[in-house]
Amino acid sequence: MKTNLKVAVVGTGYFSHFHFNAWSRCEEVELVGIASLDIEAANKLSALYGGDVFQDVAEMCKATKPDLLDIVAPPAVHAEFIQIAAKLGIDVICQKPFCGDLDTAKAMTNVAESARIKITVHENFRFQPWYQKIKSVLETGLLGQIYQCTFRFRPGDGQGPDAYLARQPYFQEMDRFLLHETGVHYLDIFRFLFGDADTVWADLMKLNPAITGEDSCHIVMTHGAVRTVLDGNRLSDHRAENRRLVMGELLVDGEKGVLSLSGDGEIHFRKAGSNAAELIPFSWDDNGFGGDCVFNFTRHVVNHYVSGTPLTNTAREYLKNLQLEELAYASAIDGCRKTV
Repeated sequence: MKTNLKVAVVGTGYFSHFHFNAWSRCEEVELVGIASLDIEAANKLSALYGGDVFQDVAEMCKATKPDLLDIVAPPAVHAEFIQIAAKLGIDVICQKPFCGDLDTAKAMTNVAESARIKITVHENFRFQPWYQKIKSVLETGLLGQIYQCTFRFRPGDGQGPDAYLARQPYFQEMDRFLLHETGVHYLDIFRFLFGDADTVWADLMKLNPAITGEDSCHIVMTHGAVRTVLDGNRLSDHRAENRRLVMGELLVDGEKGVLSLSGDGEIHFRKAGSNAAELIPFSWDDNGFGGDCVFNFTRHVVNHYVSGTPLTNTAREYLKNLQLEELAYASAIDGCRKTV
């Protein structure tokens, strides 16, 4: 076990700021290096959070000797950086989409296992506090037999020719967009709540002609007797003070009633036969992204290294999400259900 965890980060784009903030809030962590082609951005982050600045990842890893390399860079460079870490015996946290495609992700998982390093995929949505609470509520048996779960993904940020340009302009040019970039989060959440999937069926569409990939989907999966549905498009919105908080609304239908998650992160339970819904109280911090889920994930990882608690979202486990993604795209092309 470690009492002082040395972390180096590669990447200084939009989402990296949530990573740096989360690391800074873990007292056991020392940020030792920041690698980026954007030296100006790296210097600004170094002034805020510490760490020496580098342009070359291998040079940074050799100079700072981190325990963990946090890769917050595009999928095209994931394999290169993972191989650098593997040669130096450094564990990795890798942003999703993990390596960009299933074959590369499998190869890098094998590289890591051969080098006896750990890769944890930065899949943070399951660490949003409302999903952690829903998981605990379902485990009490409150709903009895569970029939179905539906998430209506409606961030409302995808209309018009300027869609995504202000925050993440590369979204417009992704050949695989809604499912690959965001929908995979919900495949992981469904697995987290209901176990591994048995089958998957998908229908994908492009609604905004200004983008390259799909921005609307219906994806149906079965998890034993439970059916999950991702009903998503990025053009429509939903009722919420902050539409990027939950990014939609969720319903879990069960024998004894319905559990609902609002766009404001509130959970209600309506008993079967009743019209009154009861608020299920729980506490969470409205900090950073998605109910502070980046910090929650980071704290989970740090706890593993300092206390030996189990680690979720390992690369080998995360391959299941990428397999579901590939099957969903294949289903959309072939027009039929795929067996996992």
